[in-house]
Amino acid sequence: MPATTSLLPLAASADTSWTIEPGAILMILILGGLYLPRWWRVRRTDGADAAPIWRLLSFLIGLVSLAAALLSPIDALAEQSFTFHMAQHMLLLDLVPIFCILGLNKILLRPATRRLQALERSLGPLMSPWVAVVLYIFTMWAWHVPGAYDAALENATVHVLEHICFLSVGFLYWWQLLSPIRSRFRGGAMGPLFYMVSTKVGVGLLGILLTFAPNPLYPYYEAREGIFGLSAGVDQQLGGELMALEQTIVMGIALAYLLFRAIDQSEREQERREALEDRAEELRS
Repeated sequence: MPATTSLLPLAASADTSWTIEPGAILMILILGGLYLPRWWRVRRTDGADAAPIWRLLSFLIGLVSLAAALLSPIDALAEQSFTFHMAQHMLLLDLVPIFCILGLNKILLRPATRRLQALERSLGPLMSPWVAVVLYIFTMWAWHVPGAYDAALENATVHVLEHICFLSVGFLYWWQLLSPIRSRFRGGAMGPLFYMVSTKVGVGLLGILLTFAPNPLYPYYEAREGIFGLSAGVDQQLGGELMALEQTIVMGIALAYLLFRAIDQSEREQERREALEDRAEELRS
């Protein structure tokens, strides 16, 4: 019988080793070393309400997410698969900043609040939420241009620069929404809504391009045997779908959280006004 040729892509053995990156390890240790003693002091002196357990768990999840992105097998798999590289980007751009910022409140931030406010004032318009939207969308598109994307995979220095860009832009973007210091939006819940919807549209277009591109966009992956039996085209499609799914889930949850927070703040302000009115009535009588 004549030999038949399989149409399935060759499956390479996946490298699932852990990455020993001194810079990433040092950053995690510094962040944990700054946060944990501060959380413990605040809880001991100001009580559980000032430093709740859920804030601690949130910050720790942020650090674990950072370790997962830069030290776990996700980092090694990102060099072999577009889908895992996309997962790494989503961790750095969204999950790490979200959980770390949610681990903070005004009391926990108190030693650094004035310095942060001074920094924000010095940056002026650069701290506008709409600058953060533009930077978020631009960063996603710029690092997924085939030339830049392949350069990051082929050059360790460029890869580190890519990670720094995603992490810093992610913190800037989510700080606008979740900052415990003050709200950066006017007009109630509509500001955050437009902020997130515009981001979803800008990034969603990239996800559509990656998912429905007729051919693979990244020569780096085309030149390699696909892991888990995935061709470069299917891998890219899965990565685009992962981006769309993650953005939908994360931004949906974030909008719900912001809505509940706005309602809670409104109720507290109403209670404060009523208390002041009652006090004024007592003084008049």
